[in-house]
Amino acid sequence: MRKIVNFLAGFFLGGLIGAAAGLLLAPYRGTELQKQIRLRVDELMEEGRKAAEARQAELERQLEAFRTGEAVTIEDS
Repeated sequence: MRKIVNFLAGFFLGGLIGAAAGLLLAPYRGTELQKQIRLRVDELMEEGRKAAEARQAELERQLEAFRTGEAVTIEDS
């Protein structure tokens, strides 16, 4: 039981120290950092949407080929 309590105490203390170090050593002010994070998340979301649209189009082509009885080739991506 004591090992678990010591582990949890160390875990939380380490988290607090890590959060404080992150705040003190951050290369940008809070609002600027938030703006950069938001831009990066938007870029990643757009990349994900494009990848999903491309995959959906490929699957629709394969489904149509399957329905018409054409030979279907599966590309490794």
